[in-house]
Amino acid sequence: MDQGDAFYSAQPLVSVVIPAFNASAYIERTLRSAARQTYTALEIIVVNDGSTDDTAQLVEQIAMTDSRIRLVSTPNRGVAAARNTGIDASSGRFVAFLDADDLWHPTKIEKQVNALNRLSPRWAAVYVLHYIIDQDDEIIGLGGSKIARGYIYARHLNFKYIGNGSALLVRRDVAREIGGFDSSYAAAGIGGCEDVDFELRLAARYCMEVVPERLVGYRKYPGNMSSNYTRMAQGLLEVIKRSVAANPQLPRYAARSAIALTQKYAFRQYRKAGNLHLSIVTAWAIFQNPLFMLSFVRQAIRLVAKQRRAPEPGMANGMLNKSKFDEQIILAPVEGPEETLSSRRHLRRLTAVDARMSSIRESDEPVDFPSCEIATRPCDP
Repeated sequence: MDQGDAFYSAQPLVSVVIPAFNASAYIERTLRSAARQTYTALEIIVVNDGSTDDTAQLVEQIAMTDSRIRLVSTPNRGVAAARNTGIDASSGRFVAFLDADDLWHPTKIEKQVNALNRLSPRWAAVYVLHYIIDQDDEIIGLGGSKIARGYIYARHLNFKYIGNGSALLVRRDVAREIGGFDSSYAAAGIGGCEDVDFELRLAARYCMEVVPERLVGYRKYPGNMSSNYTRMAQGLLEVIKRSVAANPQLPRYAARSAIALTQKYAFRQYRKAGNLHLSIVTAWAIFQNPLFMLSFVRQAIRLVAKQRRAPEPGMANGMLNKSKFDEQIILAPVEGPEETLSSRRHLRRLTAVDARMSSIRESDEPVDFPSCEIATRPCDP
């Protein structure tokens, strides 16, 4: 065995799970971005979720050139069930999820494994930031810039740090322990936010790490799942409702703010969908919460003003000149807009909530959540 073989065998295996439904337009580019990772100890599992196009044939052709790629085909059951099939078929120490139309920077997995390997098992996952890309792989916007590490359940419930289904690498045994992805959302016709549900169940029990670099190209285009604004809004509202109900030890302030912030997101989505009825119903619900009513009014005014402004030529979302998402992109962290005093105060309160929840086991306080034992340990490396 030469040095290169010894290095390869020393790397823990990472299972890449790619759910794919009628993904022929992008699956080759997605697989190429997974196969070109600088971290080579990979198995790449494409779960063909009942596609009616030539997705399966394309994957089989590519697999002939890379033995790490294999295809698993199932009837169409939705993205959550497809990811669970991939987890069950995997054998890696870590699992990384990649949607069939997204892209990874070549260093993504290497940086995530290095970050998680130095931490104790109570740290279950690591996420990265992302760019928004179009159908031609061009960067058209920035994902969120807020980051948090450690026990972040209350903060993630409010701010949704991870932002997409292609940003997370998780310990495989933990993914199985928490039950994988919940397919009941798709069965109810509100699929699309199962990744957030999975992340919140993870964050409620374990600590999370972050690599604060934009290493994912998250694709948005007409017709993909995230463009169904009404379904995404209804799905996320249900995710937050279930998460709050499952964690009765969460202080009322954190729960109410999470619901209100999600209602604000839903209002924006319903406006994009042109659904006047749901927009009015959601706005009325927000107005019942005086804590967030004023900020909602301000945001609505800014939204109307933004829609009336034409973007500058050569700019995407008023922020970026278009460029390809590939290995040439400089992926330094990009700061978000300056926070207001009230948002900083809100974040401090939620950080204190997380600190209090993470230390419950060290006190004599009762614990309502049966799986809270791990979550309440201090998150030291």
